[in-house]
Amino acid sequence: MERVVRMRSFVLFTVILALMFLVHPVDVKAQGPIKIGIIDTYSGPATTFTYDVRDAFKLAIDEVNAKGGILKRKIEFTTRDDKFKVDICLSMAKELIMMEKVDILMGTINSAGTLAVSEYCKTEKIPFLVTFSKSEKITGEKGHRYVFSITENTAMIGKAAAAGLAKTPYVKYWIAGDDYEYGHALADGVWNNLKKLKPGVELIGQSWWKVGEPELTPYLTAITAAKPDAVIFATGGGSMVNAMKAAKATGFAEKIPMFIHTATELSTLAPLGLDAPEKVIGTSNYHFYYPDTPKNKAFVKAFKDAYKREPKVGALYGYLAAQFITKALEKSGKMDREKFIDALSGMRVDSPVGEVEMRAFDHQAMLPMYMGVTKKVPGYPFLIASDIVTIPAKDAMPSIEEIKKARGQ
Repeated sequence: MERVVRMRSFVLFTVILALMFLVHPVDVKAQGPIKIGIIDTYSGPATTFTYDVRDAFKLAIDEVNAKGGILKRKIEFTTRDDKFKVDICLSMAKELIMMEKVDILMGTINSAGTLAVSEYCKTEKIPFLVTFSKSEKITGEKGHRYVFSITENTAMIGKAAAAGLAKTPYVKYWIAGDDYEYGHALADGVWNNLKKLKPGVELIGQSWWKVGEPELTPYLTAITAAKPDAVIFATGGGSMVNAMKAAKATGFAEKIPMFIHTATELSTLAPLGLDAPEKVIGTSNYHFYYPDTPKNKAFVKAFKDAYKREPKVGALYGYLAAQFITKALEKSGKMDREKFIDALSGMRVDSPVGEVEMRAFDHQAMLPMYMGVTKKVPGYPFLIASDIVTIPAKDAMPSIEEIKKARGQ
């Protein structure tokens, strides 16, 4: 009899427990963290750009977690080094998604690797936030629902650079750069826009070297002999410092005017100290000393207090990634990938460079561009940008019609 009573009690308890779950369902996953995977190049020359993305992202996420996280859940992120190789980049993406079960993916600085990962995320329906790769194909020709770009792309660089170069007296140009996706996309972006703004310009030659080429002197010697009015350098993250160093060592920068995207950016100038060449024309999305606003000053102070160095352009991208992710999660109300994407499309967030919008049509962040010239300034142990001109995001962005055309729509 006692056994029967115990059995009835157990059954009754089980029924009550089941009813409680029906009335108040418990989402087991909701008790764990929201997981973000970051793939980037964490070894070699490109780290002058990538470390700041990671560090600024961590700084912002730590602040969010200290306040209890998002949706009552902490945010956890895991990094992987792609070693600037496409196959490793894709392999790391698969590992993070399949093994680590990340909810959102971020990265990378390698454009070819980013395009490969983007296609994979499209298949797996995983949100992918691009934090440094700049090929316009990412949100242009190859764009899709699951990919977002938080950095400027080669179409934007091209428009901004062309706007500045068109005002110069230079007519005969030479193009030189890294022989890979980003290099060619950058060169095409600048040149095609420059031809539209100044039809009389002439391309008299091109030089392309393998990514990571250590000796650029023979290329610079050949370019000097051709006597162009100016040179458009299309160098990527792994070659920027080397190109500037070679231009200084050979005296090339004193003989021929140069344009290099990010030449005025701290990631390029800090490693060179005062040995960087002056008067190089460059563009960038961010300088720790510009814009001179309370928001930027506060960001610089927080970053410097945490890491004992000034933030570079990658820090802006890492900060924006954190803002877009947390705000989109808040808006979506839960970690649902499709709702997250809907929330992020068209979202606006505040930043050290002002309000930044994630354009809904192509998922491209609308960022301002700053064009300046390298210069030595007393008080700085490296060169900075002088004569800064702001190109508003609306003037640098490719039009929606251009995106549609690139996608064959």
